Amino acid sequence: QVQLVESGGGLVQAGGSLRLSCAEASGRTLNGMGWFRQAPGKEREFVATISRTGLTTDYADSVKGRFTISRENAKNTLYLQMSKMKPEDTAVYYCAARRYPTETRDDHDYDYWGQGIQVAVSS
Repeated sequence: QVQLVESGGGLVQAGGSLRLSCAEASGRTLNGMGWFRQAPGKEREFVATISRTGLTTDYADSVKGRFTISRENAKNTLYLQMSKMKPEDTAVYYCAARRYPTETRDDHDYDYWGQGIQVAVSS
């Protein structure tokens, strides 16, 4: 069973940076992965996705140029480097993994989810 555990969340001032990590606890090799977020009172939304090889990435327009998704397959770990953060980035962030090697924006295409981690950006 795939177990995804997020870490690195917290409170940051606007303009600051945070790095989220998502580790697969059981040691399984992961395929396509992504980050999603859900702000209070809003639907869950796509943030970024990456293929198994790491060669292909895709970002939501709202984070493009500020966030970077990456992965370290030897450590079964996914990252999200967030910079130039804005108050509207405040949300619970979720990592997700799918059974296929490609990336996707569609949350219905993901099979495994982490428990989520809070990120808050103060103005």
